[in-house]
Amino acid sequence: MSEIRVLNAGEIRQLVSWAGEEGWNPGLGDAVPFQAADPSGFFGLFVDGQMVSGISAVAYDDAYGFIGLYITRPDMRGKGYGRRVWDHGMAYLGNRTIGLDGVPEQQENYRRMGFVTDYGTARWSGVAKPGYLAGASASRSFEPDDFDAVLQLDGDCFMASRRDFLRAWLAQAQSARVVAKDGRLVGFGTARRCIDGYKVGPLFARSADIAFSLMGGMTDDLSGSRIDIDCPLAQTRFVAGLESAGLSRGFETARMFRGAVPVIDGECVFGVSSLELG
Repeated sequence: MSEIRVLNAGEIRQLVSWAGEEGWNPGLGDAVPFQAADPSGFFGLFVDGQMVSGISAVAYDDAYGFIGLYITRPDMRGKGYGRRVWDHGMAYLGNRTIGLDGVPEQQENYRRMGFVTDYGTARWSGVAKPGYLAGASASRSFEPDDFDAVLQLDGDCFMASRRDFLRAWLAQAQSARVVAKDGRLVGFGTARRCIDGYKVGPLFARSADIAFSLMGGMTDDLSGSRIDIDCPLAQTRFVAGLESAGLSRGFETARMFRGAVPVIDGECVFGVSSLELG
């Protein structure tokens, strides 16, 4: 007997743990902010009471959603369970514009489903050399009074408003930094604890110099730990700085959309929030 249903908090944690087993290096506390983004947007296919396939299909608003965490248990692959849960997630999102981050070997499949590539990203990883990631603008630690300004900048750089997600995301961050100029917030970034080291994202800034200031502050906070960041390939100056600091380029993905591509300030995106939720 099989059924597809909405996942509870513990089952979302199980799906995130599967992502860790696949080598995606998710955050240790990701399940809580993920669920806050859309409590009804995580689905599992269960056979005899055991989850065998899962997906996140987060509806941020009436216009935009994001697909991720699409995983079938290895011993249950090839039985059609993954396609069933995929179809369920896509049906849940309906006529919204849908985004996803696709690995190269799956991008042609997504194109056949109507997705088009918007931009490419790659992951840079390693321990940053001291002093290499620094900008002229001083960053400081995030404070609760910064939240509304952070939410406003996030809305400029992301495809939808995500107040509940962002509040929960900031609460579980090991480092959260902001830069303000002339009384206006012009950049923010967070780093969260993952299975292996820390992952930076989102990293949103009005210039590469501001992004470097945020990265420098976060790497100082994390005391020489390994970091990952998924950076758009178009941010060439920032990428060069990451490589100069000793970070190595790893796997690539493409941000893809089905439907109208959302209009955002893409130049402010130096690190995507997560490959699972956009």
